[in-house]
Amino acid sequence: MTLIVKLIGRTAHRDTVRYSTWALMALACCSAASPIHAAQNQSFRPMAAVRMNLESGWEIQSSAKVAAGGEVISRGTFHPRNWLPATMPSTVLAALVNDKVYPEPYFGMNLRSISGTDYPIGTNFSNSPMASNSPFAVSWWFRTKFRLALSARGKTVWLNFDSINYRANVWLNGQQVAAADKVLGMYRMFSFDVTSAARPGAVNTLAVEVFPPTPTDLSITFVDWNPLPPDKDMGLVRDVYLLTSGPVAVRNSQVVTHLEPDQSVAHLSVATDVWNATATPIEGTLKANIGSIVVSRKVTAAPRMTTRVEFGPADYPQLNLSNPVLWWPYPYGPQTLNKLNIEFESGGKVSDRQDVKFGIREVTSEIDALQHRLFKINGKPILIRGGGWSSDMLLRFSPRREEDEIRYVRDMHLNTIRLEGKMMNDHFFETCDRYGILVMAGWCCCSYWERWPQWKPEDYTIAAESLRDQTRRIRNHPCILAFLYGSDESPNAEAEAAYLKV
Repeated sequence: MTLIVKLIGRTAHRDTVRYSTWALMALACCSAASPIHAAQNQSFRPMAAVRMNLESGWEIQSSAKVAAGGEVISRGTFHPRNWLPATMPSTVLAALVNDKVYPEPYFGMNLRSISGTDYPIGTNFSNSPMASNSPFAVSWWFRTKFRLALSARGKTVWLNFDSINYRANVWLNGQQVAAADKVLGMYRMFSFDVTSAARPGAVNTLAVEVFPPTPTDLSITFVDWNPLPPDKDMGLVRDVYLLTSGPVAVRNSQVVTHLEPDQSVAHLSVATDVWNATATPIEGTLKANIGSIVVSRKVTAAPRMTTRVEFGPADYPQLNLSNPVLWWPYPYGPQTLNKLNIEFESGGKVSDRQDVKFGIREVTSEIDALQHRLFKINGKPILIRGGGWSSDMLLRFSPRREEDEIRYVRDMHLNTIRLEGKMMNDHFFETCDRYGILVMAGWCCCSYWERWPQWKPEDYTIAAESLRDQTRRIRNHPCILAFLYGSDESPNAEAEAAYLKV
């Protein structure tokens, strides 16, 4: 195993650190020297009431070899011929490598032997179209069968995709759930109410037709951190799962900390979204607890709408914590984590609940007299020392290896990891929480992400929704230091306005 880290460019002045977006971008990639095997059957997302992970039992095949459409493929009566097994999450090429169709691309010149790898060595493949004869220039089908528990009868069933690269048609039991003109954007997260199509107590069939990204899509690019494989990492690249709830679902729960200057009191604000999936208003009680702290209020969830509910320290004095135990980055103090449990109850029944881990900590920053950006955590100036981090080329994931590498970061006395357009899995952020390693997330340079003059109105929407979904996903992790929505360049006024609104 080889770990390559390049220190973030900085100029120290007493307790200050000077940054430039170029310095933050120009980091050597790390940990791509040996193969990582197929994704592990693990989940790290905050759990709702009932979750069913759709990991195993998948098969994939090129649409060029399948005559049937989604309505047929997503029925139990369809019999795949010569389809290849896969485990989710996975890109197309990752599954083909795992199935020994192609050799492991990290050895020798194996990458160049894979069909479709005819682009010049050293170029940024994200900016070039796939060759017409590439096996990845067409859509690929992902198909699985699963038995939905009988207990889901009478519940609302939600089908969730944490990331699809890049477009997809989604079918369940012969019904089209969503179309590719709406399901697009690698960093967007999709949740579909599939109650009418789902079959509790029976075998269900899910089929997803995935289309590869093009040079004018807001997808992943490794620039010069890693080669981009010939499928451009098309696939279901994050978790696929079902959630079941009552008529009202609890989503996007959040805890925000504001500290007194002397850290003697932490003022906590708790918020969540309640989504009413029915056509009628539903009255209930939203209750949240953090250890022995309990807050609640009556809520009327409007039909077919999301209602944002907040608990503030001004209205709920118990959210003002004296002498709080804080989360600190390494090596400034302990990495204390807390858990929020929040649930919506109606008619004497809990409709849905969500558990969220968080740390009591506050990140602030300021510009000093020398125009240095000074970050502070819990009021203490922090000298940022870190390096760039790249995903596996095929977006494969090993929890053990990932934890080893994050521990190496800490052992080298670094305290920050810079991501650039590589929005890592949930285990990555959880591990950084535990080890006290800060994370600078953000979008990538040198691709369509920074070609704002070419953006169409749709692109601004996808970029904003991508930012919304990713910040919702990572914002409770105390390791998150900042999200940089520009890298080599500053966004144009329209993009910046959209980002700031999010």
